Amino acid sequence: MTGNSDSAVDPHRIVVTAGHVDHGKSSLVRALTGTDPDRLAEEHRRGLTLELGFAFTEVDGRGLSFVDVPGHARYVHNMLAGVGALDRDSSAVLFVVAADEGWMAQTEEHLRILDLLGASHAVIALTRVDLVEAVRRDEVIASLAARVAGTFLDGARVVPVSSVSGEGLDDLRHALVAIVDDLASPADRGRARLWVDRVFTATGSGTVVTGTLTGGSLTVDDSVEVGPRRRSARVRGLQSNGRDLAAVRPGGRVAIALSGIDRVDVERGDAVIAPGRWWHTATVDASLTVLSDLHHDLSRRGAFTWHVGSRAVPVRIRVLGGEALSPGASGAVRIHSPIALPVLPGDRFVLRESGRDETVAGGVVLDVDPVTRAASARPDDDPVRPVRERGAIAVDDLLLRLGVDAGPPALNEFRVGDWLVSPDERQRIHAHLEQITADPAGVDIATLSEVERAVAESRDDLQMVGNRLRRAGSENPEEQRLLTTFQSAGMTPPDVVDGDRQVVGDLVRSGALVRSEGMTFHPDAIDSAIGVARSLLNAAPEGFTVSTFREATGTTRKFALPLLAELDRRAMTRRRGDQRIAGPRLDG
Repeated sequence: MTGNSDSAVDPHRIVVTAGHVDHGKSSLVRALTGTDPDRLAEEHRRGLTLELGFAFTEVDGRGLSFVDVPGHARYVHNMLAGVGALDRDSSAVLFVVAADEGWMAQTEEHLRILDLLGASHAVIALTRVDLVEAVRRDEVIASLAARVAGTFLDGARVVPVSSVSGEGLDDLRHALVAIVDDLASPADRGRARLWVDRVFTATGSGTVVTGTLTGGSLTVDDSVEVGPRRRSARVRGLQSNGRDLAAVRPGGRVAIALSGIDRVDVERGDAVIAPGRWWHTATVDASLTVLSDLHHDLSRRGAFTWHVGSRAVPVRIRVLGGEALSPGASGAVRIHSPIALPVLPGDRFVLRESGRDETVAGGVVLDVDPVTRAASARPDDDPVRPVRERGAIAVDDLLLRLGVDAGPPALNEFRVGDWLVSPDERQRIHAHLEQITADPAGVDIATLSEVERAVAESRDDLQMVGNRLRRAGSENPEEQRLLTTFQSAGMTPPDVVDGDRQVVGDLVRSGALVRSEGMTFHPDAIDSAIGVARSLLNAAPEGFTVSTFREATGTTRKFALPLLAELDRRAMTRRRGDQRIAGPRLDG
């Protein structure tokens, strides 16, 4: 990263490879891009892809970024780190089958994994056609139709190709262009998230992470959070497909130079996210589909690994509404993770069983903050369900959990101020408010919950008087008595006795009485004091003293000083030495 940055450019479309080991995925990427995706010396020594590889090119003006994944069964976890973070609507798959070997074990597992992740756009490359006769080529092509029937590859174009002779490479390029032209534009929801699939230290750049950016844009100098521990960092530099950029849009491969965080504090599976925009959770409810060719039921017994984004984490699961799911069945599960991750409803994942070292199921996150007991939980993607389950939830809290800035219209009927309240909870609160406001004195609003206060404020038949909630139009005899007493007393009010302190306090908070310098007055007394001050200043514009004011009002110094303090506060008078002169609002 040089630091010479261009403005944001449209991201290259992501193309991920898939297929059995040694079927020519890396060779094909090298032939298409001129870049060898195998980065490690051991990969070249063994002739085997062990880690994720990356390359990019342009075809007919379309930018393509390739993520090359290992095909060996031992490195399925690395393959999942490469494909798990992709946006299925804006990414494509280059699915590779070798003509000389045909369909193999990892061909099948990669297909199932991508199907579980919801992949939808693909080209099938029939590689190594230079090693077989035309009859064999046709046989393999014919067999593929049965193999991919009912999967996301059903109907995908098959392109015979050879990385050695170059046969079919142009046809494959055109097929890829046709596929990426059909992809949706990546959505910018203002919630940037990059699942880290590689981390390293670069001279002059410090800690660098790479991954596929989804959900939102990033700009140099943005603040971000990293990893489950949510460490704060700053975007020092951005790069995509070899270009330094000032900003990057979602949908492309991105390298981020981070300042404020050490290399040892970041690992694959961490997420770089926009701060304050993500709900972190260690428990989710999700839909789950079990692979049909599994040879056993799926239950809570077993050692499972949850692959979400580029993260692989050991988890416990519980089937909701039953004890187990049979092969091919779909149902709901609760997943318990030892660490909290930034996931959202709609995020797809794969579940593998560690003991058997096999992919068993995949699904979609439905609820990132389940509150219903597992025995009775029935999760779905209805945004109203969390409101009904909780009774009430703050609007901002629900939107954070849903990962949206504006709730769907279905939520509007539940809105009460800044809260969403279910009909049952609203009915309960209304009944409670009726009960506690039966007394004309009402109830101290401090005893109400925030949602109860919101419901009360939405009612025309209730009113807030000071710190009391009471029924509109109701009169508190104690308040009326005290108001009459203070009004009659004028500018020489009585002392407040202990039994009246709470009611007087309520009247002060409501504005029915005025407190100044520890003394309480009726508003009429303040108005009278203003009239006296105005008369004194008309007679002597140079000002008047406290003594003059005291004599004019017929009060003592005890009351004259608090009255003048209130007039000063209201800018009716202004103190200058021992005098009071006209304030800016006296004639207003």
